[in-house]
Amino acid sequence: MNQFFQSTKNFFTNKLPLKKIPQLFQVSDAQMAEILETVREKLPTTEAILIGKTQSGKSSIVRGLTGVSAEIVGQGFRPHTKHTNQYAYPNDDLPLLIFTDTVGLGDVQQNTDSIIQELTDKLQESNHQARVVILTVKINDFATETLATVAKKLRQLSPKIPYLLVITSLHEIYPSQTENHPAYPPNFEDINRAFNHLKDDFQGLYDDAILIDFTLEEDGYTPVFYGLETLRDTIAQQLPEAESVAIYQLLEGETSQKIGNLYRDVARRYIWAFSVAAATLAAVPLPFATMPVLTTLQVSQITLLGKLYGQILTPSQAGGIVSAIAGGFLAQSIGRELIKFIPGLGSIIAASWAGAYTWALGEGACVYFGDLMGGKKPNPAQIQTVMQEAFKQAQNRFKKPRS
Repeated sequence: MNQFFQSTKNFFTNKLPLKKIPQLFQVSDAQMAEILETVREKLPTTEAILIGKTQSGKSSIVRGLTGVSAEIVGQGFRPHTKHTNQYAYPNDDLPLLIFTDTVGLGDVQQNTDSIIQELTDKLQESNHQARVVILTVKINDFATETLATVAKKLRQLSPKIPYLLVITSLHEIYPSQTENHPAYPPNFEDINRAFNHLKDDFQGLYDDAILIDFTLEEDGYTPVFYGLETLRDTIAQQLPEAESVAIYQLLEGETSQKIGNLYRDVARRYIWAFSVAAATLAAVPLPFATMPVLTTLQVSQITLLGKLYGQILTPSQAGGIVSAIAGGFLAQSIGRELIKFIPGLGSIIAASWAGAYTWALGEGACVYFGDLMGGKKPNPAQIQTVMQEAFKQAQNRFKKPRS
């Protein structure tokens, strides 16, 4: 039996050029570079330059505007210059938001003049990106001389760039017995007094000032991003129209959806080809004979889609992703093979199932890789829902037409 199984597998492998599938459906690096360059030119990219001490809420602002986790935000920042780190969202190829974070501000061992020089060079760069400078200060931090000095010198050199003063960590001076955020904006005496004091410290150095409190879920405050809508609206008011619209769409999920659709439209050209090949293979009326070949084909599909989304995978890694996202389809795949014992009808059903399943697997992979590209943890339940719906829609496409 094992010899028969192996010879059957070898027969289909030799008859069908499966080894050439990765080459036949290879994504051209040159084509991808051209597509991405065109998209980059049309994207209304905004650079948010975050200036403030460590632990003043800069990373929390990135979390609030992108919706990604604290862990991924931390991993996303990369050294840019000696005193700045940079994080492009959703990625370097399609940067909708670029966050430039100052490091070392407030550290007595750092040379403030060198920090100012780096930021001055940054602000004087000539490019098409809109910029906004966000000054972050904790509500209970009144040692603001260094930040005010930096802001004053930069403001003199770049008066046309909008500056936003963002006061953070409000809950640290809430009245005792206050267990949650009040209705926005907060109207506590201590907060009002501190807010006015900090605005006086930065008088003439900002275009607008707001209060926010972005916490972690485990802190127990709701909403987690207190004042997010005000931050969004205030930033948008300071930007050109295209960038303003992009900020709104980002927080409403529209932009990430559009970027995801861009990738998925390209991916579907390849998913369709793999699905047709799978349906053709599965029509062969030999139970279990085509399983290894179909698996090879589907792993090749995942490898290709991963490359499209910037994920370089080995065959074993791609196979692991197939197992992770396929879920309950595995049991059905066994049932599909057993149906082949039904004379006449079995192979038609099997072909329809294989084509639809391969299509659904590709759609699920797009969601999986899209989440990774956007800095989010893939949601298995969401992927399963997408696959089930894609499977139902695709089954009709692979039914044998009536004569």
